[in-house]
Amino acid sequence: MIIASLNNYRQSPRKVRSVANLVRGKSVESALNTLSFLSKKAADPLHGLLMSAIANAKNNFNIEKEGLMVKELRVDVGAIMKRRMPRARGNSYGINKRTSHIKLVLEAKPVKETKVKKEKK
Repeated sequence: MIIASLNNYRQSPRKVRSVANLVRGKSVESALNTLSFLSKKAADPLHGLLMSAIANAKNNFNIEKEGLMVKELRVDVGAIMKRRMPRARGNSYGINKRTSHIKLVLEAKPVKETKVKKEKK
């Protein structure tokens, strides 16, 4: 299990999850291809996080990226920065600036076993 995380990413978790759902469960090559052509803001940090996890796999466990798949990609709520916007007649409205915690887990692909047919005599 290879883990990489990105904490306090300054985008709402709802927007990041839409990109994460496209990548979850895919092979690493397919996930990198998907993220490189996606036109969402969250695709770039997720691409960097995936590259970091691949580097962790190569450096720590000597596993090449061809044998990896995205097992888990979790986007959790981070700290919420609360701000105020001035309005008419001395009022103000609250603005919540949301952040995300992203956790990526890679796992080696399961090896497919081929069944050998036994010949009848």
